[in-house]
Order: sequence, then C-alpha cells, then structure tokens
Amino acid sequence: MALSRNRRSERHVDYWPGFVDALSTLLLAIMFLLSVFVLMQFLLSQEVNNKDSVLNRLNNQISELTELLSLERGKGQDLEDTLANLQASLNAAENEKSRLQSLLSSSGSGAAAEQRAGELSASLDAEKQVSARALSQVELLNQQIAALRRQIGALEDALNASEARDRESNTKIADLGKRLNVALAQRVQELNRYRSDFFGRLREILSDRENIRIVGDRFVFQSEVLFPTGSADINPQGLVEMKKLADAVVELNKEIPDDINWVLRVDGHTDNVPLSGTGRYRDNWELSSARATAVVKFLIANGVPANRLVAAGFGEYQPLEADDSSDARSRNRRIELKLTER
Repeated sequence: MALSRNRRSERHVDYWPGFVDALSTLLLAIMFLLSVFVLMQFLLSQEVNNKDSVLNRLNNQISELTELLSLERGKGQDLEDTLANLQASLNAAENEKSRLQSLLSSSGSGAAAEQRAGELSASLDAEKQVSARALSQVELLNQQIAALRRQIGALEDALNASEARDRESNTKIADLGKRLNVALAQRVQELNRYRSDFFGRLREILSDRENIRIVGDRFVFQSEVLFPTGSADINPQGLVEMKKLADAVVELNKEIPDDINWVLRVDGHTDNVPLSGTGRYRDNWELSSARATAVVKFLIANGVPANRLVAAGFGEYQPLEADDSSDARSRNRRIELKLTER
C-alpha cells in the first residue's frame, strides 16, 4: 500500500507554476499595449496643442497690441489735458507778472511788488519746465502710438495680402475648371463627329446585312454573323465582315488627331441559356469574353493599333430585350462596337 501511494504521488504534476507564468506573460503584453496606446495619445495631443498654441499666440499678440494702443491713447489724452492746464496756468502767471510789472513801474518803488514779481517769475520758470517735460512726454507717447499703428497696419496688410492671394487662387482654380470643361467639351464634340463619320462609313459598307445595325451609340453585330453556336472562332463569312470593319478603323485612325485619346471598345454578349459545361467554355462569361477578344485580335492582325482597342465580356447580364423568347435571345447574342474615350 505504501508503494502504491508513493507511485501516485510521483505521477502527480503541478500545473500551477506554468499557469502563473502564462498569466504573467499575458499581463505584460496587455501593459505593453496600454503603454503604446498612452504614448500615441500623448504624441497626438502634443501635435494638436502645438498648432493651437501658435494660433492662440498670434491672436494674443493682436489683442495685446490693441489694448496697448488703447492705453497709450488714454495716457496721451491725459497728458494733453495736463499740458492744457499747465498752459492755462502759464498764461495766467504771465498775465499776473505783466500786471505787477506795470504796477511796479507806475509806483516807482515798492519792495512788496518786486518780491511778488520775483515769486511770479520763479513760478513761471517752474511752470515752463513742467510744460517742457509734459511736451516731451506727449511727443514720446505720440511716437509710441505711431509705432503701434505701424505694427497693426503691417498685420492688417499681411492679412489683406493673404485674403487677396486666396481670392486670386480661387479665381485661378475656377478659371482652370472652366477651361478644362471647355476643352473636354471640344474633345467630346470632335469625338462625336468622328464617331458619326465612322458609323456612317460602317453603315455604307455593311448596309446589305439586316442582322448588323446601330443601337444608340453602338454598332451591333449579331453573333450568328461572326461565330458558330457556342464557339469563339470567327467563321469565314464573319472574317469578310470583320475585314471591312478593320479597313474602316484603319482609315479612321489616320484622320483622328493624336491628342484625342480614343478607343474602339468591343463588347461580347450572350443569351441566358447556360452552356452544357462539356465544351471549351464553362459559362457565358468565358464565351462572351473569348468572342470579344477574338474580334480584337483579328482587328490587330489587320492593321488596327492595339492601344486603340478594348475587349470586354458581359455574358448574359446586359440584354437588349428581357423576353425569354427565341427572337429575344437571338437579338441578345451580339458583338457591340463603341467608339469612346479612354
């Protein structure tokens, strides 16, 4: 029995230290992520605060200059009032001095009058000194006010210049937009003219085929004209028609100016009948794309520049008619040609 108990105690495994280590690692990872988040928040707030502080500093400078100008104007007004009072006192003292001198000269003598005249003369000199100091202070304040006005004027000029540049930029942008719209409209008109000429030529060349027609801004070939059922190999009759098309596109390429970035888009369309899945193509997407690509490759082989061609397959998802009749399905199986901008 003792040996059995010893064996059970030897097989016992203590998982607690491993659990503590895993929990510690998880806590460290969480603390690291929290530290990174706090650091990013701090850096973002510093960036926002720096921009706000620059704007606030400029606003504070303008406010301080305005307040300082108001204070200096108030001090200047006080000094002007003081100067006016001093000037009035000076005038009164001069009048009194003149009166006493006249009394002194009329009386011939009089120590009291002479003493009074001396006192008035000394007072008059003192008033003159005070008046001179007041004048110098007024002049200094006027200079400071002028300097403040120049600073405010410079700030206003800078603000007006910035607003003028903004208005000029907006005007230029609007003018460029108008010019661009006019240029685009001219290019569209030119392309429409060449498109009309191109369709007119195709109509003359292919007018004997009733299953080739114009629908809107596209020239439409029924698939039966070009391809056997379920195939993307152009049949002999289709090769003849495609050769006429290639010659017309080659001639058109010679006439359209190089600065008009045009392409002839070849779109393949099928009906909504699913393919059997046992043939070369798995679905109508692949068949429509392969037929459009076959037309494009034939045009390239007959002289049409490859950079002027685009092939696209639409499967059965862009039908001309939504009916499920055999005639509607026949009209939906088609190759469309569209002369458009890149």
